[in-house]
Amino acid sequence: MVPGGQDNSFSSGNSGYCNRGPMLSPTSPVLSNPKSVLKRHVSPEELRRPGGSYIKRTFTIVGDAVGWGFVVRGSRPCHIQAVDPSGPAAAVGVKVRQFVVSVNGLDVLSLDYKTVSNLILTGSRTVVMEVMEESDC
Repeated sequence: MVPGGQDNSFSSGNSGYCNRGPMLSPTSPVLSNPKSVLKRHVSPEELRRPGGSYIKRTFTIVGDAVGWGFVVRGSRPCHIQAVDPSGPAAAVGVKVRQFVVSVNGLDVLSLDYKTVSNLILTGSRTVVMEVMEESDC
């Protein structure tokens, strides 16, 4: 995080990617505050609705020397804004536009991205994350 709270990604640098180091790479294409990738607003209630158009997936992401390789943005619910194609999150299947349901067993659907980011950053190197994504059907 950047002092003063200006950049609220999982990064100490300006790349916007989840990482524990100063920067993902000097050529990182993602901006600190890119425009939302969401097509429309989705409520936590819509994601919780049985028989809805979203499916739940669970990922175990082991951070590397750089970090976890993804950016969370949004609020109630948060979503995956960007994924580093060569990072740990991409390797397990995390994708842009997935909604974050839980982090290490804690329901985060009603939290903002700053709080979710803090949960990940202050936890262990291994993150178990449940997400919801639109069904292809």
